[in-house]
Amino acid sequence: MTIIVFGTGAMIAASSISRLACALTISPTPITAALAGIFSAVAWPLLWSRFVVPESAGTIAAVFITLLVIALPAHAFVVGFRPSQKQGTRAVDTALLVRIGAWVLAAAVSVLIAAAIRS
Repeated sequence: MTIIVFGTGAMIAASSISRLACALTISPTPITAALAGIFSAVAWPLLWSRFVVPESAGTIAAVFITLLVIALPAHAFVVGFRPSQKQGTRAVDTALLVRIGAWVLAAAVSVLIAAAIRS
């Protein structure tokens, strides 16, 4: 299976992408999740106000900024790139829930601190 990137005409094998993702050694922890939440909470409003005007809220720029500033750090530092060790079980991944909680809590605290500083 190949992925064609339009505009550049490059073809990337899906197996190359999966090997690259496995080569990344980022281990998600509650600390990295909290740092990702802080980064997203601080960077996203700044980038949104500079690059996205209200008339273009649904454009590619808005989607790209959201993916780059929120989804990518969340995936890398909260979920991780490696498959779960317990693939066959149907148990709740409590470590993932703790990391998600740290991400959301750090983002919320960052937003509250930024709002307090502005007022």
